[in-house]
Amino acid sequence: MATPLTDYERRKQISVRGIAGLGDVAEIKKSFNRHLHFTLVKDRNVATPRDYYFALAHTVRDHLVGRWIRTQQYYYEKDPKRVHYLSLEFYMGRTLQNTMVNLGLQNACDEAIYQLGLDLEELQEIEEDAGLGNGGLGRLAACFLDSLATLGLAAYGYGIRYEFGIFNQKITNGWQVEEADDWLRYGNPWEKARPEYMLPVHFYGRVEHTSSGAKWVDTQVVLAMPYDTPVPGFKNNTVNTMRLWSAKAPNDFNLQEFNVGDYIQAVLDRNLAENISRVLYPNDNFFEGKELRLKQEYFVVAATLQDIIRRFKSSKFGCRDPIRTSFETFPEKVAIQLNDTHPALAIPELMRILVDVEKHDWTKAWEVTVKTCAYTNHTVLPEALERWPVHMFEKLLPRHLEIIYEINHQHLKRIEALYPGDTDRLRRMSLIEEGDPKRINMAHLCVVGSHAVNGVARIHSDIVKTTVFKDFCDIEPEKFQNKTNGITPRRWLLLCNPGLADIFAEKIGEGFLTDLSQLKKLLDFLNNDGFIRDVAKIKQENKQKLAAYLEEEYHVKINPESIFDIQVKRIHEYKRQLLNCLHIITLYNRIKKDPKKHFVPRTVMIGGKAAPGYHMAKMIIKLITNVGQVINNDPVVGDRLKVIFLENYRVSLAEKVIPAADLSEQISTAGTEASGTGNMKFMLNGALTIGTMDGANVEMAEEAGEENLFIFGMRVEDVLAMDKKGYNAKEYYDRIPELRQVIDQIQSGYFNPKEPELFKDIVNMLLNHDRFKVFADYEDYISCQDKVSALYKNPKEWTKKVIHNIAGSGKFSSDRTITEYAREIWGVEPSDVKIPPPNEPRD
Repeated sequence: MATPLTDYERRKQISVRGIAGLGDVAEIKKSFNRHLHFTLVKDRNVATPRDYYFALAHTVRDHLVGRWIRTQQYYYEKDPKRVHYLSLEFYMGRTLQNTMVNLGLQNACDEAIYQLGLDLEELQEIEEDAGLGNGGLGRLAACFLDSLATLGLAAYGYGIRYEFGIFNQKITNGWQVEEADDWLRYGNPWEKARPEYMLPVHFYGRVEHTSSGAKWVDTQVVLAMPYDTPVPGFKNNTVNTMRLWSAKAPNDFNLQEFNVGDYIQAVLDRNLAENISRVLYPNDNFFEGKELRLKQEYFVVAATLQDIIRRFKSSKFGCRDPIRTSFETFPEKVAIQLNDTHPALAIPELMRILVDVEKHDWTKAWEVTVKTCAYTNHTVLPEALERWPVHMFEKLLPRHLEIIYEINHQHLKRIEALYPGDTDRLRRMSLIEEGDPKRINMAHLCVVGSHAVNGVARIHSDIVKTTVFKDFCDIEPEKFQNKTNGITPRRWLLLCNPGLADIFAEKIGEGFLTDLSQLKKLLDFLNNDGFIRDVAKIKQENKQKLAAYLEEEYHVKINPESIFDIQVKRIHEYKRQLLNCLHIITLYNRIKKDPKKHFVPRTVMIGGKAAPGYHMAKMIIKLITNVGQVINNDPVVGDRLKVIFLENYRVSLAEKVIPAADLSEQISTAGTEASGTGNMKFMLNGALTIGTMDGANVEMAEEAGEENLFIFGMRVEDVLAMDKKGYNAKEYYDRIPELRQVIDQIQSGYFNPKEPELFKDIVNMLLNHDRFKVFADYEDYISCQDKVSALYKNPKEWTKKVIHNIAGSGKFSSDRTITEYAREIWGVEPSDVKIPPPNEPRD
């Protein structure tokens, strides 16, 4: 097999990233050297690789800043409606390469760095991932910010600047071990602290009702310090802002103690305030009702709403008079999108400001709030829904509890009028769940307090309407919408798979980078042997590059001719990494049974983090790593089957893994995965999907043709029917010999002879209380995997299906998703206006 092109050789070819202008190269070199010598290496004679990274980051940032200032001036002058995307997670990954791509600087930087005797790829590897998210929800928010800027929308991302993001995962003796992610240790060249916009956030205290209204008094104050990160659109000179809040103790914090002489304790207690932004909660699709988490949720909301209102009131650039005192026009100028229920407190907080501070009457305030807020639901799993204990609210946010009670009172009055005497319906629809303890249902608060509620894939939105929020949908069906998720093609094609982007650009032009539906034109080349060869060749190069990386990292020799069969996502029972594991052991048993037979070789890679407190997820990782140990060291198997657990899966690793995948595993139980976005990244990068009819897989099969995916297993209606009838795992175990053999091996300690009891919890769960019905789909999954192997023997037919998939992936651009949000929820129109770059005079 020919060795893949080096980046330098590829750089010499015509590239979608544009040919570097010599002037640009000289200017970048000059700027790089200036930063290196004056900004960074003041007191040392020798520069480290990290100094080189920072010098390049500052050089690229210089190109951002002028555009950033210009964009914000443009918004002040034009005063468009502004979109505020509130999310407790933004999983941004690395920024350097993405910024170079979006500003069209990559080639010039590449050439400049090469001329300076350095390697761009090595410098990029030094950057820490900004891992301020758990998985899909946080990464979706990051893709949305890219699209909002690319579509020229006046938008802001608001979240928390966690000092420690999602933990680093180490695998030690097959077990997950968590390490703190100290991503800010060396500083972050992309953020700008804005102490001049620091804001107070209140907690605790009590409410006084006076003749002039309610007053929240005797509160504890924490300061919210904003850090701004520029978010560039793709080659349109628009640079939006992501504003993340960091908690700071005020200077008079706990002065009471100070006054009685305990000065040291008073200073130490500042940490209690600053803990609010210390660490991201590492749970995905699981609600943890801790007070610190509730503080985080209120902290981001309270700071953000003050910021939004300040901006709304000050309006025109250069005008210091507060010119907007009426909130009548607030919903015409402000849209607030709640990314799941985590920022749900925006609803009672906006009501508190309008009623208590701005002195509007309740009815008017409620109308403004509902028109302003919209809610995206991300899950139907009951354990993921936020239900906060009332007693916690009473202590932490007493005024908000009163407001929520009043919202509920008005809401139930309306339901009672529509359905007189239907107490069961009132109970189901209440914002307050009776019980011990009493709880506030945050999803119900979001539905009642928003003018639009959306799911994130068509099948998910249907489930939301017919089950989770059926009662609400019966009353206001017009409120419920679908917005199928998307991914940004800039990071998930151009940045991570430039070779593939190049051959598309050669055939159909570069328009697909901002209009992904143009990939449909690739169908014209479906029978073009040259194009089929090119697509296959790029895939092979990506596989060789990944194989080399894995060999270095894991010391396992990988056959680059094998099927790269990949499942990367959070480890969770509903995502069914266990089903994948059962298939691996089945393949292994078949090879052992008939070692002379020809088997299509496979390298199975599974990666993902388990929440630190999720016992079963951690056991699943241990099982996968143990199975890998046995298989990878069995001489009978050779290179026909290898199993690798990808340690510390994160955005920057995804950028290496996804372009090299042949097969993408999307195998959740039908009706459990809201959408998925990893499935879209694999599709766009030329992997075929093996999956259930769940989440966005359904629409992917529609777009590419179901015959071009490997679809197996129960549909939603089959799962519902089985729930009615009762699922009996034992009958599958008794009936299917291969399944029985696999389970017996796990049970007997075949993969852990030293501790034969180790996996008894997994076996017990699978046989006796498996909510996700792994055995019910086993048989169909195995036979579907056999079809995968059979097709892989015919490279030309395989690649034709790949082209079908890529050509059908246009719908799954976050540009399309955001255009739908803009028009159908926020009432704004995307614009292709190019703001003039900083070196050109403005009109």
